[in-house]
Amino acid sequence: MRFFRPHLGTALQWLLLLAFVVVLTTDLRPVVLGRLQQGLLATGLWRPTLPTAPAGPPARLTAGGYPHALTLRGLDGRTLTLQELRGKAVLVNLWASWCPPCVAEMPGLQRLYEQVNKRKVAFVLISLDENPAKAQRLVQRRGYTMPVYFPVAPLPAPFDTESIPTTVLLGPDGQVAARHEGMADYDTPAFRAALEKLASSGRP
Repeated sequence: MRFFRPHLGTALQWLLLLAFVVVLTTDLRPVVLGRLQQGLLATGLWRPTLPTAPAGPPARLTAGGYPHALTLRGLDGRTLTLQELRGKAVLVNLWASWCPPCVAEMPGLQRLYEQVNKRKVAFVLISLDENPAKAQRLVQRRGYTMPVYFPVAPLPAPFDTESIPTTVLLGPDGQVAARHEGMADYDTPAFRAALEKLASSGRP
C-alpha cells in the first residue's frame, strides 16, 4: 500500500495560506499590516502637511472664545474640553486600533511626543474604536504615553472625517494650521521645527 506523502513545497504553500488567513481574520491584521507600512514610512515618502504659523512676532491671545466645542473622555475616565488647551499648539490625531496605517504611524508620533515641550504643545489622540478596551490594550502593549481620548458626541468640523488616520494641527488660538489625511512620518526635523514655530506664534 502506498501512503500519500505531501510534497514539501505544497505543505509550505498551505501553511503560508493558513497564516495569511489567520492574519487577515484576527486582531493580528492591523499589527502585521502596520509593521509592513512602518517600513514604507521609513522610506521618507509619506511626509505630513507642515503647519503654518502667522508671520510676525507672537500675538497676545485675547479673551475671545475658542473655535472648537469638543469634549472627550480619557482612558482614565476624566473629561477634557479642547478649549482647556487654549494657548498651546495642539496635534489632534484620529485613529483606531483596527486601522493598519494608524498603527504604522504611532511609533513616530510617540517619538515626537517625547521630544516636544509639553507646556507649549499638546497631543490629543482620539480613538474611534467602538470598543475602547481594544484601544487601551494596544496603547498599553506598545508602551505609548501619548494621551488617548474617546469622543462623547459626534465630532465637529474639522475633526469629522471619513478617512483615518487624520491629523489636525491647531495653533494656540485654536485655528487650524494644517490637516493631513492618511499616514505620515511625523518624527522629522522639518515637522518638529514647524510645530515649535506654531507653538510660539501665540501666548496666553
